[in-house]
Amino acid sequence: MRRPVIRSRRTAGAVASAALLLPLLGAAPPGAVAEGGPADRLQLAFASAAAEYRVPQSVLLAVSYLQSRWDAHAGAPSVTGGYGPMHLTDARTALARAPHHSEGAEDARGDDARGPLLPVVAPPRPARLPARLRTLPAAAELTGLSPEALRTDPAANVAGGAALLADAQKELGEPLSADPADWYGAVARFSGADDRATASTYADDVFAVLRTGARRLTDAGQRVALTAAPHLVPDTAALARAGLRPASAAGTECPATVSCEWIPAPYEEFGDDDYGNHDLADRPASQPIRYIVVHDTEGGWEGVLDLVQDPTYVSWQYSLRSTDGHIAQHVKAKDVAWHAGNWYVNAGSIGLEHEGFLASPDAWYTEAMYRASARLVRHLAKRYGIPLDRQHILGHDTVPGPTSSAVRGMHTDPGPYWDWAHYFRLLGRPLEPTAGPEGGLVTIRPDYAAHRPVFTGCASRTEPCPVHGSSAVRLHSGPGASYPLIKDIGLRPDGSPSTTDVNDLGSRVSTGQQFAVADRRGDWTAIWYLGQKAWFENPAGKPTAVHAKGQVVTPRDGRASVPVYGRAYPEAGAYPAGVPAQAVSPLPYELLAGQKYVTGGKVPGEYYYAVTFDTANHRAVTGEDLYYEIQFGHRVAFVRAADVRVAQSGS
Repeated sequence: MRRPVIRSRRTAGAVASAALLLPLLGAAPPGAVAEGGPADRLQLAFASAAAEYRVPQSVLLAVSYLQSRWDAHAGAPSVTGGYGPMHLTDARTALARAPHHSEGAEDARGDDARGPLLPVVAPPRPARLPARLRTLPAAAELTGLSPEALRTDPAANVAGGAALLADAQKELGEPLSADPADWYGAVARFSGADDRATASTYADDVFAVLRTGARRLTDAGQRVALTAAPHLVPDTAALARAGLRPASAAGTECPATVSCEWIPAPYEEFGDDDYGNHDLADRPASQPIRYIVVHDTEGGWEGVLDLVQDPTYVSWQYSLRSTDGHIAQHVKAKDVAWHAGNWYVNAGSIGLEHEGFLASPDAWYTEAMYRASARLVRHLAKRYGIPLDRQHILGHDTVPGPTSSAVRGMHTDPGPYWDWAHYFRLLGRPLEPTAGPEGGLVTIRPDYAAHRPVFTGCASRTEPCPVHGSSAVRLHSGPGASYPLIKDIGLRPDGSPSTTDVNDLGSRVSTGQQFAVADRRGDWTAIWYLGQKAWFENPAGKPTAVHAKGQVVTPRDGRASVPVYGRAYPEAGAYPAGVPAQAVSPLPYELLAGQKYVTGGKVPGEYYYAVTFDTANHRAVTGEDLYYEIQFGHRVAFVRAADVRVAQSGS
């Protein structure tokens, strides 16, 4: 009796899916070559694999879209060792990294009132990789195709994915139906998740793609299209037979649209005056949450989870898994995690760690993780009133050094290969022009896939990194590539030039950041940056920035320069008895007369005093001095409101 009832619910979806099973090439984007031409090969591979393994072509396309957006990445593995359009995993070597909190000179806590916290422990390597990281060998066994073909040949990879879906459907005791609605359980199993909540969230995402449809030009120049089936309703009953463990989101602060579990970071004493790995607080009642900080882990999921549960290590609020977008929460939003290297930012932020690697450009992130992260950020931003812009949705690489001595050691993740333009589209805030040329500002926005600046230092100091799409735009001291790169005296006090090293932020800007226009000459645009006029190539036919408008700050009349700060701390008179005043020390930069910098808004000077395990001594100090947050260089910074005046750009 069950199946006729479900069929009646899904009539419209079945009709739509029947259309999808017809030759999909007729729905290819305008401008695609004729059927069977070079740009149709991947579309044909989906049709062929669907027919061979009796998987609805639409389901195969939607699963692949959620994994890779149909990109092949030239056979390079993802951050979890996933290959090709179907993200078939073979992660034997993908987890042999140290987490970024274990590298460099950054004190993740960044609080001058306490000694530096520099973790040195490396993540343990799992004795056996979980099944979700070994799907490529399983596909090889099912298809008879070689592992090498599954890694490097997109058509073989698609066939491997189809075989895995068909095998999951059979294991569930379900028929190889032509109706996409019958494949919900198999899609959930394909995710590799071992719990029901994560698997169902993944399947829900795939069916959302089926309902909305998609079309795009892939990284290999393939035009692929999936026709929308807006009325498709999946049969979710098969999930109960998938043998997945139940999972609970109890204790988490996640939206219902993601899969989430509570894996707490410990608040424990472990020695004289030593405790970890975060501070209890009462945010936002005690002080606002203004920022969300995007990190990458530089390590695999299992090892990173072990570390965040170590009281001698550091902490962050959320971890996100690349294979399926699963989220673990470790620290409540009310409490202060130790993650960003700047205590002012830590005290006012929520940290998100994404499974990934900065200096491995080909180690790509899955669409599932990008989407889960965007949903979480949208939820948190709405809850705490955080603006969805690059001065509040920070990369760890845009968090300023709190003092001059800390500037050189600050971390640089998620780096130039995080796709900020795609991320902001998923956030519902696409980076579009907001003005004409008279607006006075630019929003950095290169075409991620086509924009491929040269970087070095991924494998060795001088060796070029693999050529790859990037969110970063390089800056020169004049209107041409022959001019030297812009210098950063904070990173190099001796005045030596910036480099193309993947971790050198001295002469580059990032997608979504906004700057005041200082000059234009031909195809080159100059912006105010670190107290200098910095030039980047911005041809009209292939722009790397779009026009914008907004508020800027400039020194008050009569001031030749004003100091720039890495944190907005209160004035000395604001501290109560028993709380030592923190130094308001400028960074080694100046904002000069005649220069303008985009502001992210006015903030009061704040400091959270929390140096003991006993919370009775914790205090949130708010001063009368006000600051403006500004986009000063690659990183944000702060200037005292008393030192500057605010104006509308373009005026």
